Amino acid sequence: MLEIKHLTISKQQHVFLSVESLQVAGGSVLTLMGPSGSGKSTLLKWLLGEPLPDFQIAGELWLNGKQRDQLPIHARKIGLLHQQGDLFPHLRVLDNLLFALPRKDPRRHQAALEALEAMQLSDKANAWPHQLSGGEQARVALMRALLAQPEALLLDEPFSSLDTALRGTVREWVFAQLKQRDISVMLVTHDKEDAPGTIISMKELTHA
Repeated sequence: MLEIKHLTISKQQHVFLSVESLQVAGGSVLTLMGPSGSGKSTLLKWLLGEPLPDFQIAGELWLNGKQRDQLPIHARKIGLLHQQGDLFPHLRVLDNLLFALPRKDPRRHQAALEALEAMQLSDKANAWPHQLSGGEQARVALMRALLAQPEALLLDEPFSSLDTALRGTVREWVFAQLKQRDISVMLVTHDKEDAPGTIISMKELTHA
């Protein structure tokens, strides 16, 4: 379970975001909706542990019973999937997946091949990202994130670049994978059709 407790994010003595208590159970999706500038990106950066030098921050982040807000990014076990998936264009598909796995892992190569097989993309192992369809890129990006074994995952407009025909199919596949792995998910989107669970408007968390 992902938990935010007693969080306040202020800027120049003005409270920008305020979250007394927010919980996302494993396998569940909490959706944040709001216009640009409403604080969605700021909240995601805080969850990840990215620097926010212009803000004053107080609050606690808990994940599966352990406090994580004082930990560096790599130790928080929280993944992020962007709108474009962020596949490395200079790496082939298999190498993109290998990037998520520890170099000392003896099963590293086999795990990446098994991931491709699970996605029915074994024939794309040596393809470049630009040679994949939008749906294939989305699947590879998610699987790369999952290979890093996150305990929570942040989805930032992950389906907005897909065409209408693909969007529903990829969305269902993504949420099924996350539910199966019991991962807590926080989704940022402008489209209510992308939101399978509880929806919170950023107005509820933002102090104008």
